[in-house]
Amino acid sequence: MIEILTMAAIVAAPQAVDSVEAPTVITLEDALRIALSENVSVKVADKEIERAGYAKKGAYASLFPQIDGSASYQRTIKKQVMYMDFDMPGMGGGSDESGGGAGGITPGGGIEVGRWNTWSTGLTAAMPLVNAQLWRSLKISAQDVELSVEKARGSRLEMVTQVKNAYYAVLLAKESFNVFKEVYESALANYNRTEQRFNAKKASELDLTRAKSTLQNAIPSVYDAESSIVLALWQLKAVMGVDLDMNIDVTGSLQDYSETMFYDIHSNDNPSLERNSSLRQLAIQAEELANTIKLQQEAYLPSLAVSFSYSLNAMTNDFKFSEYKWSPYSAVGLSLSIPIFSGGKRLNQVRQAKVQYGELEMQRSEAERQLRIAIRQYLNVMETSMQNYNAAQIAEETARKAYDIAKSSYEVGKSTLTDLNDALLALEQAQLSVSQAIYSFIVAKAGLEQTLGNDFNQETNE
Repeated sequence: MIEILTMAAIVAAPQAVDSVEAPTVITLEDALRIALSENVSVKVADKEIERAGYAKKGAYASLFPQIDGSASYQRTIKKQVMYMDFDMPGMGGGSDESGGGAGGITPGGGIEVGRWNTWSTGLTAAMPLVNAQLWRSLKISAQDVELSVEKARGSRLEMVTQVKNAYYAVLLAKESFNVFKEVYESALANYNRTEQRFNAKKASELDLTRAKSTLQNAIPSVYDAESSIVLALWQLKAVMGVDLDMNIDVTGSLQDYSETMFYDIHSNDNPSLERNSSLRQLAIQAEELANTIKLQQEAYLPSLAVSFSYSLNAMTNDFKFSEYKWSPYSAVGLSLSIPIFSGGKRLNQVRQAKVQYGELEMQRSEAERQLRIAIRQYLNVMETSMQNYNAAQIAEETARKAYDIAKSSYEVGKSTLTDLNDALLALEQAQLSVSQAIYSFIVAKAGLEQTLGNDFNQETNE
């Protein structure tokens, strides 16, 4: 008896936590708002938008002049030699390594050209004037940003569904715990009642043993349900992106969502998928591939660019910088590039892009078909859950009434302990069926909302 009472005291406090601080109680809307700001996948998606924005700006930079500076120094190891086909006075002497003039005369009659040190610095600038491929790539860069934004939206939709499911799982775990706790308390009361009757010689030892066995069998279910609450809260904190050691709890119950179960399911038999994130991403990718095909085709078009260069050069035989004579040089020009032959490279690139476009169209068609199937599955689960809920409610009322009758009959000795245990088991199953029906409905509804692309509005909490 002492062991059983101790167990009852433990079960009476299933929500005990390691910390003395009271848990932070949050609603579903609070969980969604926290996740939208703290969830890692959402943060990564926002970073991807930022990255795509920088890539777009980098692509537009190609329209502006590209200016580069340069500087070089060259030390001559062996000078070039120039030979003349006619005789010049003084030819035939030795070479002049001092290099005072244009160069020395070699023993073979050649003239050394140049000086030992060559210095050069300058600027170059170039800018495209006509380049169809460049303009097309700018459109593709803008579509990359649009695709990143839609991917971020898809990540948010998926995260919202994950938070909803995790929140609902906590509520289901709590409902299950309450049911198993009630079963345990009923089993404990039946055991005490049977023990009293046994002491009064009105119940057999077999009845007492059965009552004790029923009580002991109820204990593991309570512990499992309590553990399920802890695990469900961990999962909720994980998808929210908060510290797993944070002490939180959720408010509400599954019964709060039972009112949302009653509406015309068949009004959504053929819903629109225009807000579905996956299809939107495929549509943007199709536009990108269409522009890629045009980009490859425009490789056949000529391009025109303008360039400018300015440089200063100095050639010396010493390192007296203050005496250097710098010679400026500048030029401006136009460059026309006309593609003529590439061995079929451009043609095959166009064909490759067209094949990719065809593949994407098939993927989009298959994705839409799978989404239609998923919608039908969600609607079917929701409709079945509504029917199960109605049946489970009736079953719960009947089972509770039967248990009350069996308990009263057992107290006056008109029914057996087996009848009482059977009634208790039927009540337990009916209660769990009610909670499971609500849970199945709201989880399917969350999946349907994600498939339809319904965004969570933080201002209206809808």
